Amino acid sequence: MMSSSFNVFRVGISFVMMCIFYKSAVDALPELSPQKFFSTLQPGKATLAYFCQADSPSTSVFLEELNEAVKPLQDYGISVAKVNCVTEETSRYCGKEKDLMKAYLFRGNILLREFPTDTLFDVNAIIAHVLFALLFNEVKYINTLGDLQNIENALKGKTNIAFSYVRAIGTPEHRAVMEAAFVYGTTYQFVLTTEIAILESIGTEDIEYAHFYFFHCKPVSDLTQQCRRTLMEQPLTTLNIHRFIKTMEAPLLAEVAEDPQQVSTVHLQLGLPLVFIVSRQATYEADRTTAEWVAWRLLGKAGVLLLLRDSLEVDIPEHANVIFKRAEEGMPVEFLVLHDIDLIISRVESNTHMKETQEYEDNDMEGPDMDIQDDEVAETVYRDRKRQLPLELTVELTEETFNATVTASDSLVLFYAGWQAVSMAFLQSYVDVAVKLKGTSTLLLTRVNCADWSYVCTKQNVTDFPVVKMYKEGENPVSYAGMLGTEELLKFIQLNRISCPVNITSVQGAEEFLSGELYKDLITYSRVSVLGLFSPTMTTAKEEFTEAGKHLKGCVITGVYSEEDVLILSDKHAVTLPALLLARHQEGKIESIPLANAHVQDIVQIITNALLETFPEITVENLPTYLRLKKPLLILFSDGSINPQHKKAILTLVKEKHLDSLTPCWLNIKNTPVGRGILQVYFDALPPLPLLVVVNLHSGGQVFAFPSDQAVSEQNLLLWLKKVEAGLESPITILPAQEWKPPLPAYDFLSMMDAAASQHPPKKIPECMKETDVQENGEQPEEKSAIRNEPTGTLRIKHWSRSNWFGEAKKSFAYDNKEL
Repeated sequence: MMSSSFNVFRVGISFVMMCIFYKSAVDALPELSPQKFFSTLQPGKATLAYFCQADSPSTSVFLEELNEAVKPLQDYGISVAKVNCVTEETSRYCGKEKDLMKAYLFRGNILLREFPTDTLFDVNAIIAHVLFALLFNEVKYINTLGDLQNIENALKGKTNIAFSYVRAIGTPEHRAVMEAAFVYGTTYQFVLTTEIAILESIGTEDIEYAHFYFFHCKPVSDLTQQCRRTLMEQPLTTLNIHRFIKTMEAPLLAEVAEDPQQVSTVHLQLGLPLVFIVSRQATYEADRTTAEWVAWRLLGKAGVLLLLRDSLEVDIPEHANVIFKRAEEGMPVEFLVLHDIDLIISRVESNTHMKETQEYEDNDMEGPDMDIQDDEVAETVYRDRKRQLPLELTVELTEETFNATVTASDSLVLFYAGWQAVSMAFLQSYVDVAVKLKGTSTLLLTRVNCADWSYVCTKQNVTDFPVVKMYKEGENPVSYAGMLGTEELLKFIQLNRISCPVNITSVQGAEEFLSGELYKDLITYSRVSVLGLFSPTMTTAKEEFTEAGKHLKGCVITGVYSEEDVLILSDKHAVTLPALLLARHQEGKIESIPLANAHVQDIVQIITNALLETFPEITVENLPTYLRLKKPLLILFSDGSINPQHKKAILTLVKEKHLDSLTPCWLNIKNTPVGRGILQVYFDALPPLPLLVVVNLHSGGQVFAFPSDQAVSEQNLLLWLKKVEAGLESPITILPAQEWKPPLPAYDFLSMMDAAASQHPPKKIPECMKETDVQENGEQPEEKSAIRNEPTGTLRIKHWSRSNWFGEAKKSFAYDNKEL
């Protein structure tokens, strides 16, 4: 059904406009000579030819609209250009006046389509027509009701249909449908019409405006049965279609057994409320039937969940049978007694109407802009939907194959939900890891789609998506808790190849461990190696260290040495047993730390702190770790590489212990452009760089700036810091104390990052977690028959390494609910 020709379009399409000569410069439109243009033609790639003649009448209005279309079309891989003709040019596109009023779409030297410029009357028409021409297989245009019925019958049991009616080709609504088809065209069959009779036959009462329907044809097994149809009631825009389809992809009904206030689903992310149908064990079947009926009625308007009262620890009023949860953060749930389905529907629709009315009345007030607030994960999935992933490098597991696979070989399992943006974005990183490990690892990379096999995910204690777990014979599964990116996951996999800690049996082996020779292929993933030294009689201390090493598995290389000749190493490094030796491979030095009376959490904290850099560059991944130290930040802002003299001055003060009460760091605004916005918040205008500031986030919010007329030297910096500490310096600004919150609960990614960190046995382990509760009593999951279940449990989004963690510059730099 879906054309492979569109893949050629993704490789590169040039849309070349044959326009008349327009002398005013149009910056965004590349202008080429005919010779230059034709030299760029490549077989299989779409291209353009438009030759502008000097004596032709002006088309400035058209060129302005074309200029507006350049950037949107580039976002879809389509380039736009105009070619200037010369008088002697004999090309058919230069020689005839009538040809100069057309736009031409080519692939190689073959003409695909020509458009009269009067049909490309504005930017929406240009984008709509171009995408429509290229998506001719993804979008079926129909003229009659019979055409629609034929398509519907052909797709029953196979795929769903996205049907739309627009008043005319080239309208904003037509553009919105084409942009949606660009993303979802390989997943659903798009059908388009401008015939109002077809819309009337569907039964729509209001036929004045554009309409978008979702036909649920895939579940239909009886060819005589009509596909269910769900109408999108919002205006037909690209964003609304995207939201609507996301609700269609979500599970129709989910079962939960936890506090409704804590439940989060994709619907909350989209600003839709949740309706909980409260069920008892005795009436479960009837309640589920009711909930499914309500879910179909509210599809696209609200999420519906079946709440199991008997399994709930939180008390709810005895007579309440419906719970209503608004999407707005901080709003308490409402306990209702509603005995009629229509009352439930009316409750949701009246709330929606009130919300839309309030937004209309408050349109001058700034509110959550979902187009902006939607995280970059969804944007990435939206943009890369056509990307073909080599999924054959990973094994798809089901209820029938899961236990046999994870017990037969060491396995890495990705638990994800096919309808969720974060899961689908991380699936790309997961496959990238599989590509990197191809032919080099015995670890089997597998995946489970929890939208299809919910029982497997529930049995493995998976309630968040996505989740990665490593299964090894004789060991409890280990959950990956790092950033959801290729490099971090690859580090976790590689460091899990060895025991943690490794048992070293000779002094020579210990020396090779400390030098990095023993595991030199892993040094790139762990810049610090940690060796615990114990005498043979120090069994308790050794056990404490061994347990700490297990907690840090996948984060750092650890080893233990407790042979009779251990004193050789302790004497060499001048340390009293028990002790830690920290080998910093990049610096080529070894530090020794006594471990007298240290327990597991103390050891983990020592090693975790050792992993922190002395003077780090602030990045998306590492700032939360440094902020958790609860110290004021001494930040050196730079416009590129750091000045060696400035770095030397700061490191000297660090070495002399003058900066123990601060967290010294630096921020390269070229790597982190939002740094410009941060400085503008501090100074109103961008100051000269480099610049040193102290930001006291955790106590008062004061921001102090190092005097720009002084050199950054040890003496000047130390004197200034003493003045700041003594209260003799005035802050350049004081950050407001109010909380910086996301517009909706499901956008609170920073809290999710904190929550993930707080689940680790020692509270400050940044990324590593040993799983102890996955299997009850240490047992492997029981074999179950392959029964396909609907997704159950709470659906939450985890953090993502490519998310816009810094936020917008106007909101400044935020964490722990305060502004930086």
